[in-house]
Amino acid sequence: MQNSPDPEEEDEVLEEEDGGETSSQADSVLLQEMQALTQTFNNNWSYEGLRHMSGSELTELLDQVEGAIRDFSEELVQQLARRDELEFEKEVKNSFITVLIEVQNKQKEQRELMKKRRKEKGLSLQSSRIEKGNQMPLKRFSMEGISNILQSGIRQTFGSSGTDKQYLNTVIPYEKKASPPSVEDLQMLTNILFAMKEDNEKVPTLLTDYILKVLCPT
Repeated sequence: MQNSPDPEEEDEVLEEEDGGETSSQADSVLLQEMQALTQTFNNNWSYEGLRHMSGSELTELLDQVEGAIRDFSEELVQQLARRDELEFEKEVKNSFITVLIEVQNKQKEQRELMKKRRKEKGLSLQSSRIEKGNQMPLKRFSMEGISNILQSGIRQTFGSSGTDKQYLNTVIPYEKKASPPSVEDLQMLTNILFAMKEDNEKVPTLLTDYILKVLCPT
């Protein structure tokens, strides 16, 4: 079990196009059949050629043409359906890569913001200690001072400012397999990443659904 998918590995996976070789072979066979049929038409479909053919020969040729039309029509429907599948797969992959980059950029911005806050907070605390040390050295350990420190610590630990992202840094469990992720898997990952980017409270539900259906299917 690994953490979120590595973008470099995902890019390599997403560049693979399934069925490319099979589609090319099918196109080659279809082209050969069309060339053979065209040659037959050229030999027999001239006016003189048809005129000298018997009724049975014409019927046979008609059956051949109708059969070829049916075959080519079925092949065309299959090729169009495959094209639609590839287009949809491409859209899903592009959406996944786009939202992954957006989440990574937001995570980077948040890390830089938190680093800046810690630095400013450290300087502020240091300045405050110096001022309190100069002004009220005898009240450092008063009950009121201790109470204020504890309350401040609790707010810092459990409080959340308006700019903090609760779900942005969610870790998506990812198991690298021999085959690339399916379109359905990529759609689920895309939905999780989009919810993370929007800091949506649906992140835990989407993550649980992904784990149960993809990583630990029953």
